[in-house]
Amino acid sequence: MRCILLVLSALVAVHADVYMHNPRGSNNRLNEQSANRQNANRVFDSQNNNRGGYNVGDSTDQAANNEDQQYRMKYFMSSNIKQFTDEAGELTGEGVSEMMVEWTNQHGCGGSEDADPHKLNCNIVIQYMCQEDVDSATGDQDTLRNGANTQTQNHNRIQNLDESQNTAQNRKNNAVQQNRVLQENWDWYDKCYNRERNAGLFTADQNLNENNGNGYSSAIYTRQNPNGNRRGYECPEERDYYPYWHPSPWVDAVVMVNDLSECNYYRNESYNVKEKYECVEYYDNGDRKHWSRWNNEEDCTDNDGDWLAFTNYLEKHPDDLNEAQCAAASGDGNTYVWGIAEGEQDPSCLLALDPPDCMQAPWTRVNHNGNARGGEASRYTMTLPNFPSGNQMRCVTRLRYNITTDDYDPLTTDSSQNQDIATGVQSPVQQNPYVDVAADHQPLRLAINTAQFGRTFQDRSHLFKLMPRPESAEMEAARIFNLNVRGKRGNIVQTYPAVEYDFIPNDLNITAGDLVHMQWTGSNTHNNGNPGGDGQTGDAGEGRGGTDRSNIVQVMSRNDNYPIPIENSDMWNNAEVMWMYNGDTNIDAMDLAVNVASSGYYECLEAATCAGESAENKNQLNNQLDNAPASYEGALVKFAPGEFHYIGSRNNNFSNRSQKGSIRITPNQNK
Repeated sequence: MRCILLVLSALVAVHADVYMHNPRGSNNRLNEQSANRQNANRVFDSQNNNRGGYNVGDSTDQAANNEDQQYRMKYFMSSNIKQFTDEAGELTGEGVSEMMVEWTNQHGCGGSEDADPHKLNCNIVIQYMCQEDVDSATGDQDTLRNGANTQTQNHNRIQNLDESQNTAQNRKNNAVQQNRVLQENWDWYDKCYNRERNAGLFTADQNLNENNGNGYSSAIYTRQNPNGNRRGYECPEERDYYPYWHPSPWVDAVVMVNDLSECNYYRNESYNVKEKYECVEYYDNGDRKHWSRWNNEEDCTDNDGDWLAFTNYLEKHPDDLNEAQCAAASGDGNTYVWGIAEGEQDPSCLLALDPPDCMQAPWTRVNHNGNARGGEASRYTMTLPNFPSGNQMRCVTRLRYNITTDDYDPLTTDSSQNQDIATGVQSPVQQNPYVDVAADHQPLRLAINTAQFGRTFQDRSHLFKLMPRPESAEMEAARIFNLNVRGKRGNIVQTYPAVEYDFIPNDLNITAGDLVHMQWTGSNTHNNGNPGGDGQTGDAGEGRGGTDRSNIVQVMSRNDNYPIPIENSDMWNNAEVMWMYNGDTNIDAMDLAVNVASSGYYECLEAATCAGESAENKNQLNNQLDNAPASYEGALVKFAPGEFHYIGSRNNNFSNRSQKGSIRITPNQNK
């Protein structure tokens, strides 16, 4: 199968890593006390340094012993934002729920070829995957989960290409473990393992494995992964190439490019809006197999398969509609289409997706895993999706960082230019080549690894939840801004390439009537101990070693480090609580201030209000928050107009680290 696509290619012999800081990127970590992650193959291929990433959140002041005790960040969905338009038909922004995605990438990005040239080409792709939440933390064999240990899920390859349906199910039953992480499911990887690889791709002079155990080379072998190493249930071919030519479980949120002229291509080729095909074969009873060897229509039909189109979607219509009913179900900004979902056999009524956003990639300096222009890390404000069913969802976010040089044209270079000594074909790039620079014929060796001359890096979040909004007309139209905390325990050297604590965003400008969801997560095992790899170990900071803690207390200005006494704080005056993790939206200003300052340890000040959860009755809060929960589910607050500044009392350590933020609420001129 030949395929013309933009090959995600990369520079050489560098650790061009990418690390997501909000939502907290795992870099394959779970709960390690070491500075290094324990298992780089736990769930996905990051290509990153072993030291990066953040542990999964803990719900209490103690390390989680199982997945039930972990904390999953909870965000409110957007409303159906397409119902809010102005006279010109443009979206007003009402009903939006915004999550700020923040990351750093090591080897630069951004800049246009003509006006602002860089040393490389780059794009950033942000995707997400969601499924309906279930009561159990671990769910069933296909349920998204974080896992309770750092081991990789198992996989036993097919032994007979004519295996029975029962044998296939037994392979899955024997492989999938409830206490291990799962994002892509077993069926997805097994399909990838058994499907022939795209032989039309450029592989330079790399020697890809030609036998997956069943006599042919499959989609687990790529130029970047020539030996077919497995990471979780990720498909290497899908990981290394975007946009992928077969169906995928991922939804595209945004593509960030160097050249804006590429946007039409990416938006049109995204699986969000373009059907993708794959071969479907069947068992004797008529049920579809989850895999087929054939990757193109001709081979598929020649072997009695059906070459079928699959449709990406947000969620299925809640009713069991037929095709005509599905066509009539669209309205109020929702478009339903009749199509087959990835991994399924029969068509159903699917909520259509919009094309991904496409924009200029943030400019970052080469060889600098740090901030973009303007002094902030690279960021994208993601509008969280709306699920019309109103069901709570569990989700994961994926960030892919792709870099390339101009040493060959990624749009036109394909398998015809792969190294083939027998036919005299020489790859345009060679492994560690010697070049003659005409200095008395003295050769110089270049540092080129052709497995990395087409390189993709990635990071992924731990699981988070998307919640339906409380039901009211006001909540339906309200804009929601998420105020979170990034970073982990340790000084700048000990945490690197992760970061120290800060609020995100740390400078929030909103309009009266907008809502702020204050929420954060932390771990009790960020000890950053040995093994430390190529960096410093240790967990410099305040309070009990290895623990993350945050809170919010008001200060007079960003230059101040002493908080205002709670009884004099005006940040919470006239603030209206629209939702509270404990269900109490009638909380007054003093109690809200105490709750946020104690990271939820106290629910209120006086026993008459909340009995044993009050500051009056509960055991005393440790002054460095050691006995407070590591994560705070928070409150959804409508602030009164004003300008307020705040710090995290534990982490704001002048000359060492700053955890400060500001929020400015301007009056709404339209109300």
